[in-house]
Amino acid sequence: MELTQNHRDALHDVLQWRRDVRHFLPDPIDPATMGRLRAVMDLAPSVGNSRPWRVIEVASSALRTAIIANFETANQTAGEIYDADTQQDYFALKLAGLRDAPVHLAVFTADGPAEGRGLGRQSMPEMLAYSTICAIHTLWLAARAENLGLGWVSILDPAAVAQTLEVPDHWHFTGYLCLGKAAQDDDTPLLHRTDWQQNTKTHWEKR
Repeated sequence: MELTQNHRDALHDVLQWRRDVRHFLPDPIDPATMGRLRAVMDLAPSVGNSRPWRVIEVASSALRTAIIANFETANQTAGEIYDADTQQDYFALKLAGLRDAPVHLAVFTADGPAEGRGLGRQSMPEMLAYSTICAIHTLWLAARAENLGLGWVSILDPAAVAQTLEVPDHWHFTGYLCLGKAAQDDDTPLLHRTDWQQNTKTHWEKR
């Protein structure tokens, strides 16, 4: 299949409008859409076709409460690195949509999966985690194409997440995702709108 300008334009639109969403509507996501999103992760690339990502959909209110408490503790600690003025700006940011998002996904990377038979990761074992990140990004773009938002929550204690969800020891926490209908669509990142950080250009040089 030869792709066309229409495909390039559509991909550019998805990339342009992909946001790290923090404000969600509580509307549930229908099962058919969730099925398509699960299937699209199967299209993500992985080193040696190892497919090391392991996804847990966190539906229990008790587990979600534990994750929210984890975030609040980690967020308080994270804010302490800043001076008083910056700290005020930091705590004014909404950095997670955990209370509103209808779907929570905890994503782990399996260490040493049998799949792939070790291909491509002997000198760079971190390629397993990179593969999981590719799967998350694939899901992120697919969600945007479904008119859904995704937020990646990184302000968490990974060991506590693993303990809360009682995952195997060889699963390493990679990311916690909030998924749902964004409260509003915007092609301007939140950190731009709040003057926290503007984009810098990609460092790209030829040698």
